Amino acid sequence: MLLARYQYELVEAGCDEAGRGCLAGPVFAAAVILPHDFDHPLLNDSKQLSEEIRYKLRTEIEEKAIAYAVALVDNIEIDEINILNASFLAMHRAIEKLSIDPQFLIIDGNRFNKYKKTPHQCIVEGDAKYFSIAAASILAKTYRDDFMKQIATEHPEYDWHSNKGYPTIKHRETVLKMGFTPYHRRTFRVTDPQLSIF
Repeated sequence: MLLARYQYELVEAGCDEAGRGCLAGPVFAAAVILPHDFDHPLLNDSKQLSEEIRYKLRTEIEEKAIAYAVALVDNIEIDEINILNASFLAMHRAIEKLSIDPQFLIIDGNRFNKYKKTPHQCIVEGDAKYFSIAAASILAKTYRDDFMKQIATEHPEYDWHSNKGYPTIKHRETVLKMGFTPYHRRTFRVTDPQLSIF
């Protein structure tokens, strides 16, 4: 059972990212402020939902949210500052774009770089515990998927329309055979496709 809020005194935004473990493409993040009484029977961690349901939920989230924003950090910046810092930066950029300034942030995961002076709480598996984080995970995931499908037309051999840049065996085999594209993260190790890297 997901909860609407972590606390009820301050305007609260939930934040999450998508694409941290990918070999190619940006990391996306979203920040979402939902009404106090928000509830939805299907909304959950985006990884637990089908693609069809994720896109259906995105429409509902965007209609019902008090405020939402999505931002990205591209592969070049990821290589410069590392993926962990890039994930935090993407969240900062999403928070910055919100039409309402949040007074409290709840972040999926166990680490975060403080955003200005805004208090925050990190929550492990927060996207399965709080609606606003789950909503942020849906937006980050679907907007990133849209981006990957778009650039897949430029490099169809890497199968991004299907793997979205994640290190599937086919994706790793193609990188080893054909090399990196301008969208690949060059600091990410491409291991032997026969070996599991998870």
